[in-house]
Amino acid sequence: MPRPALRLAVEIDGDGAHPAAWRRAAHSPGELLTPRRLARVAAVAENAGFTLVTLDDSILPPASGAGPAGRIGAVERAAFVAASTSVLGVAPVLATTYAEPFHVSSQLASLDHVSTGRAGWVLGVEEDPAAARAWGRPPVEGAEARAREARDGLRVVRDLWDSWEDDAVIRSVATSRYLDRSRLHAVDFTGETYSVRGPSIVPRPPQGRPVVLARPGLVPDELVDVTLVGGGSAAEVAAAAAGRGVSPLAFAEIEVALDTPRETAGERIADLERHAPWTARPDRLRYTGPADGLVSLLLTLGGRVDGVRLHPLVIDEDLAVLSRLVLPELFVRRAAARPLPGTTLRSSLGLPRPLSRFATTDGAAAAPVREETR
Repeated sequence: MPRPALRLAVEIDGDGAHPAAWRRAAHSPGELLTPRRLARVAAVAENAGFTLVTLDDSILPPASGAGPAGRIGAVERAAFVAASTSVLGVAPVLATTYAEPFHVSSQLASLDHVSTGRAGWVLGVEEDPAAARAWGRPPVEGAEARAREARDGLRVVRDLWDSWEDDAVIRSVATSRYLDRSRLHAVDFTGETYSVRGPSIVPRPPQGRPVVLARPGLVPDELVDVTLVGGGSAAEVAAAAAGRGVSPLAFAEIEVALDTPRETAGERIADLERHAPWTARPDRLRYTGPADGLVSLLLTLGGRVDGVRLHPLVIDEDLAVLSRLVLPELFVRRAAARPLPGTTLRSSLGLPRPLSRFATTDGAAAAPVREETR
């Protein structure tokens, strides 16, 4: 029996996974935050055949010292990528540690409408106490408290997406009615730190719910569409994927540094290590070497994971090698799948479109105005 085809994602925030990646970028430092730069990277990823790009984010600067110290919000960048591409899925990182779930749900629902169903969400967590000061909130301290905020926030966001049934918007000229209020439902949530009551202000997203990606153990598996698994070896990644619980899909997290026509991966890393260390992360597998070695690794992982999210050492250098030598080989071997035009991100990932959990056969009472208190 043939192995299921891998879905391929790539992180395109900044200049790469190495903290000094900007020193080897193919653009001047001042171009990093320009729309032209972002559109160019997204176009390369889409033309190469990636299913999804992700965009890291935090309210805090991405680096310190001599490195770049600014970024544009991930949702704003994701909206631009969505408008400049046609089949590529777009998933910004958003944390509900301090952000209001109502605003998060509205942002992501709007992104799904703008992209005609290509939005995802990488569920993030704000761990630095400085993030609390930037938000003007008391710090959420401890892994358990941060997981609680992530869990509660995700549940509220999902309920707000579901608060409009699919046929709530009727646009009836004859009766001068825009929507059927019986198809709107009040979210009534009370958590340890905040409460939410009322429906969303944005109609239900085209996908029903944008695709949710999260690392293992952060939130209950049944709330997640894609679990991001890692490990120090392919065997550890496979074991993490096998133990992910009930979430439908598992994507392996892989940092990659590839040989280029002019330099080996080792030489490129050594050049960057003169400026800053590339610290290994226990939640990511790391591959360094020629393109055919990465192809072999991905073939090994095929059937054990459903996809991979690649974190290039330097986007301008490694994405070109991925586009020319890695993805074409995977497609020729039918080990990876390209997204098809006109499909949603859920369809590209083989995920069903969920029904609103509030959907009823006979309608419901008109929903009250939204309220939110902390």
